[in-house]
Amino acid sequence: MHIHILDLEFLGETSAIASFLIESDDGLILVESGPETTFESLKKAIAHKGFDWKEIRHVLLSHIHFDHAGAAWKLAENGAKIYVHPVGLPHLMNPEKLWNSAKMIYQEDMERLWGQMKPIKLEQLVATGEGDRLNIGGLEFQVHYTPGHAIHHNAYQLGNLVFTGDVAGVKIGSGPVVPPCPPPDINVELWLESIEKLKSLNPEKLYLTHFGMIENPLQHLRELELILDDWASWMKQQYDAANLPERITPVFMEYTQNQLRDAGVSEENIQRYEYANPSWMSVNGLLRYWKLKEQGRI
Repeated sequence: MHIHILDLEFLGETSAIASFLIESDDGLILVESGPETTFESLKKAIAHKGFDWKEIRHVLLSHIHFDHAGAAWKLAENGAKIYVHPVGLPHLMNPEKLWNSAKMIYQEDMERLWGQMKPIKLEQLVATGEGDRLNIGGLEFQVHYTPGHAIHHNAYQLGNLVFTGDVAGVKIGSGPVVPPCPPPDINVELWLESIEKLKSLNPEKLYLTHFGMIENPLQHLRELELILDDWASWMKQQYDAANLPERITPVFMEYTQNQLRDAGVSEENIQRYEYANPSWMSVNGLLRYWKLKEQGRI
């Protein structure tokens, strides 16, 4: 079994968004579709590996955020089955609410970043969650429900390998791992539980959508725990001081980018981190977490 890492070259940048291609006895399996704007890059990357994208019969989505699932409908149009957590499934059948919600954040940049998202027929969607085992073309994927980043988040285990979506964070090259914390679902306690779940699997390797293969999973996950706590604690001080998001954002961006610089990350790779995990989005995500926590809603 060979796992092909496909660089989707998001916004013309390398090492920001990945998909993973796996051969099976029932056609090709793709983990993560990427956004619709990178679909041509996906096709070229698949061809470069010696395959035809039309041979993709199964697409496993970690969750329904556009950078992970935005192009799934294109693959469904070609007959592929799309596997997704049950909470995310209705949004792929009818993406209007998801699209409009995201448009409130991205506004005029919506189509430039993500392209289009069209409905997927119910008969091509497969709801899958905690404890499910997907037997596909001679391979067995075990599904692990891993909320914290998103309430509709799955990780997929194949043997001693785990495809982690965003629950194992973002790591570009040799830089540090950082937690993507966009609204509306950030829940630090659930995220830490999901990290513990991944650690308990004692995986040999992790495959991060942002970006690539991790060969020291337990160390990586321990570092993620620390930085998630760091960011959440930093934002708690801002929340307690009732500072406005527009005031917090530039300070937080400077804070997180200085963390990367202190870890030896180049300015070029700091930009890659921003493409993979826009730091400004974590401001509202973490503020919302502290607000809901104060209200007793999480």
